[in-house]
Amino acid sequence: MVVFTIREARRSQDANAIWAILEPVIRAGETYAIDRDLTRERALAYWFSDGHEVFVADDGGQILGTYFLHPNQKGGGSHVANCGYITAAAAAGRGVARQMCSHSLEYAKNCGFRAMQFNFVVKSNERAVRLWHSLGFSIVGTLPEAFLHPVHGYTDAYVMYRML
Repeated sequence: MVVFTIREARRSQDANAIWAILEPVIRAGETYAIDRDLTRERALAYWFSDGHEVFVADDGGQILGTYFLHPNQKGGGSHVANCGYITAAAAAGRGVARQMCSHSLEYAKNCGFRAMQFNFVVKSNERAVRLWHSLGFSIVGTLPEAFLHPVHGYTDAYVMYRML
């Protein structure tokens, strides 16, 4: 397992490193329901959207991963957090996503959120599904054939949830 610091992202300083992590995932089109042709500017605008708190996993200046946290809904649903996580390909399998998720759960709880929900976990992303299960998330809903995977075709997506 890699030892690193999770800190708030600084858009002006971290944008290039974050884009280097986002771009291959976006282009592959296998895990996020976003346009595979998204430009750098639009991808960073999405990741740093208003209301998103963005963090990076920083290993001595090398960014190993990034995540954002925000309320899943407005108003009566604002007590439930939502996150998106991406790990750099070179850091895959080294515990980065686990540590980022653990950090997000603690951070969300400290911010007053009562639960966390992942709205769209692609079923074929088995590694993520196993990880989220191991961190206490349950599948609370299945969206049949909700995602068009570039290799597997239409596949289900899960809604996953856990209390904080």
